[in-house]
Amino acid sequence: MDDVKMVSGKVKKPGKRGRKPAKIDLKAKLERSRQSARECRARKKLRYQYLEELVSSKERAICALREELEMYKQWCSAMDQGKIPSEIKALLTGDDQKTSQSTSKPTKNGKIHMSSNNQSKSI
Repeated sequence: MDDVKMVSGKVKKPGKRGRKPAKIDLKAKLERSRQSARECRARKKLRYQYLEELVSSKERAICALREELEMYKQWCSAMDQGKIPSEIKALLTGDDQKTSQSTSKPTKNGKIHMSSNNQSKSI
């Protein structure tokens, strides 16, 4: 019984715990490692392409919003000088025609809900 140890009433055998590793061919192991590395690089490349596309779409959206903001700033400065820009006149005349055909109801959040025969719009 020199191979067996008694620890807290249990019999322990010397050696490693768990399964013994199988004899793996070194070349096959290296090939699997290379293949895994190739797949990892391909996933990384796809991830970076996706992120680059996402960034470029967000940058385009930011540019469009900046242009819209600049347009609104110009409208405000024109209105401060007492002029009404033609774009606003067109919007107002277009809205006047719609409001004569529709009814307006305030909603719970305080916005006015415009509804007509087949259209609905929140202001």
